[in-house]
Amino acid sequence: MAGKFAVIGLGNFGFHVAKTLFEEGNDVMALDKDEDMIQKIRPYCSQAIIGDATQKDLLLSLGLEQMDANIVSMGGNANAATLITLYLREMKVKKIVVKTTNEDHGKILRNVGATDIIFPEKDMAIKVARNLAAPDILDYLPMSGDYIIAEIAPISELVGKSLAQLGLRAKYNVNVIGIKELIPENFILVPNADFVIKDSDVLLVIGARKDINKIKQRK
Repeated sequence: MAGKFAVIGLGNFGFHVAKTLFEEGNDVMALDKDEDMIQKIRPYCSQAIIGDATQKDLLLSLGLEQMDANIVSMGGNANAATLITLYLREMKVKKIVVKTTNEDHGKILRNVGATDIIFPEKDMAIKVARNLAAPDILDYLPMSGDYIIAEIAPISELVGKSLAQLGLRAKYNVNVIGIKELIPENFILVPNADFVIKDSDVLLVIGARKDINKIKQRK
């Protein structure tokens, strides 16, 4: 089911969030005071509006309380991001996602009403560092605590064996929740225990980071 989203601020981050949401089939409203950015985003959103988001009357006129989430991305303008977040909270919108690069500003944003804080530079730096340290882990999604969902590249020690033979759950407390077959392209959700790993398969697993890292040491 398609969602409804508003992206406020169309810097590099906001633009790509709006574009991706729209390409995924969602209803997207984009707002920025830069006319050039509005023209650029028009093909990738449902509605593009030129305006100053720090003006509360403008925000009130847009029906933002009907959105599934409002994403605020004001670049380095911390004051604007804080003010917009405060207005959105006063409007009782469902979800306020705000981008910032500063931990202290993140705390302020939470205090004035942000439900989610995004630190794109910090998050990307951590992701790059972890991918460099563990190149067999192609991608990951952090969960609560130290748990992650990760994509693991084919490891020679796993190839040619069934999931039952590997016993990843018993040995490492790691569960295989999906297999991405590259040849031919296919995805298997919760594969059977008799599924045999091929060298072109990618494993989607869930578990503690330290346990997942142990699997790649089998090479």
